[in-house]
Amino acid sequence: SPEHTRAFAVLEYGVIARAPITVITGEVGAGKTTLLQYLLRHFDDDVMVGLISNAQGGRGDLLAWAMGALGVEAPPGGDYVANHQALQTFLIDQYSAGHRVVLIIDEAQNISVEGLEELRMLTNINSGKDELLQLSLVGQPELRDMITRPELRQFAQRVSASFHLPAMDLETTKAYVRHRLVHAGGTGQEFNDGAIAIIHERSRGVPRLVNKFADFAMVYAANSDHPFIDELTVSEV
Repeated sequence: SPEHTRAFAVLEYGVIARAPITVITGEVGAGKTTLLQYLLRHFDDDVMVGLISNAQGGRGDLLAWAMGALGVEAPPGGDYVANHQALQTFLIDQYSAGHRVVLIIDEAQNISVEGLEELRMLTNINSGKDELLQLSLVGQPELRDMITRPELRQFAQRVSASFHLPAMDLETTKAYVRHRLVHAGGTGQEFNDGAIAIIHERSRGVPRLVNKFADFAMVYAANSDHPFIDELTVSEV
């Protein structure tokens, strides 16, 4: 959709422009992880990517998550300082080799305020002119709310690119349903406008919920030998 296209453009811009921190938020099921997977398939060879899918924990844990995602081996028996130094050495080596390092964190709303502050400190590792570590945070609306807290104002100042992915409007939902139908071999007209309108209302335009309602509507219609889905079928679902 146009909104997903804009969200992807912001993610891509964050990487290209060497933004210290990029933030994308959206409701559950809005398509954020789908966007991330698409982004991962379009990185250039000079970009090294680490992906953290569901980081949690207190101070020191985010550093461990980052090292694991980027394949940085922790020094035997190393404390926080030794681990931080190992990560810094890794980032400097990658920079010297002409590589950019991007750490992507999905479900970032689960990170504590202390964890976000620790991430900000990691972005302080720099060469004097370029960012050695770029962060892309993707999460639910609670992440956006956290970043606006007074105690995270330094973190917010480092966010160079951000976008909130809204739910789909009715016209986008119609186009989305019909696109999926055609992609699966249908005509795109298996649902009438009234049926899609009800799906949009009940799903609130969230793609994942649109998928669920539409899938079950087709099951109901097939079970009743109906060649298309109307308002009655969707209302039954």
